[in-house]
Amino acid sequence: MPADVQPYPSPVEIHDPEDAKDWLRRGIRSTRAERSGRRREQAAEALADVLETIPEVRYARCAAVYVARESEPGTLPILDRMAARGVRVLLPVLGSGLQRDWAEYVGPEDLQQRSPGRPPEPGGPGLGPEALADADVIIVPALAVDTSGARLGQGGGWYDRALEHARDGVLVIALTFPEEVYEAGTRPLPHESHDRHVDAVATPDGWQRLRRRDAA
Repeated sequence: MPADVQPYPSPVEIHDPEDAKDWLRRGIRSTRAERSGRRREQAAEALADVLETIPEVRYARCAAVYVARESEPGTLPILDRMAARGVRVLLPVLGSGLQRDWAEYVGPEDLQQRSPGRPPEPGGPGLGPEALADADVIIVPALAVDTSGARLGQGGGWYDRALEHARDGVLVIALTFPEEVYEAGTRPLPHESHDRHVDAVATPDGWQRLRRRDAA
C-alpha cells in the first residue's frame, strides 16, 4: 500500500505503544470520515462478497459478527446474507464497565443504539460471554491490521478480553479498508502483551491469512 495513504508515526512520535496506537487511531479515523455514504455502501456490499469466499464463513453454522459504526466497513449486508442462509449470528452487547455479552441477530429492525457513539445492538436476551464458544468463525472490527496479525482496535480492549472465550482454532477475521492493511516487515503496528492477534483480514478488495506473531 502506498505510504502516502497510510498514517504512520515517526520514531520521534512513538513514546510507547499506547502513544503510537493513539496517533494511528486519530489518523485512520480522520481518513475514514472522508468517505461518502455512497462509497461506504458500495464497500459494504463488496466486503460481503469477499467474506462469502472464505470457507470458514461460507460453511459456518454459527458466526460472531458485529454491527459496524457509520465510518467502519459496513457489515449489514453480510449479516443479512448469513441470516438468510440460516446461520446463527451472534452480535456483541456492551454492558456497563465494558462488560462482555452476546445476543442473536434476528434482523435489522431489532437493532437498537443504546447510547450515543455505541454500535447498534440486538434487543434479545444476553447469552453471556461464554456464548462466543459456539461460533465457528469470528469477525471483528479493526482500525488497522498488519501482516503478522497485529490488530489496532478502537481502544478499551473489549475484543482482547472477549476472545478469551473463543474455541481453539476458530478463525478470527478482522475487517478493514484496503489501505488499513500494513506490512509488518516495514510498518508493524504497535502491540502489547495483552493484545490478541487475528488470523486473517478482509477488505472490500479481498482477504488474506496472516502470519501471527503469537503463533511463531
